[in-house]
Amino acid sequence: MTDPSPSDVALELERLRGVVETGFARLDGQLALVVQRGEQVEARLADHEQRLDALEKSRWPLPSILALVAVAGLILTLWQTANR
Repeated sequence: MTDPSPSDVALELERLRGVVETGFARLDGQLALVVQRGEQVEARLADHEQRLDALEKSRWPLPSILALVAVAGLILTLWQTANR
C-alpha cells in the first residue's frame, strides 16, 4: 500500500466536508420543523386552556343548581297547597 498523495488527502477532505455540510443542513431543516411543530402545539394548548377556562367560568356550580331546584319545588308546593 502506498501513502496517499497530498492532493488525494485534500480531495478526500473536501468530499468529507461536503458530506458533513449536507448532513448539517438536513439536521438544521429537521430541527426547524420540530421547533415549528412545538410552537403549533403550544399555541393549540394555550387555546384549549383558554377555552376550558371560559367553560369553567360559565358553568353553574352544582350546589347552586340544587338550591334553585329546591326553592322552585318549595314555591310550587306552596302554590299548590294554597290553590286547594
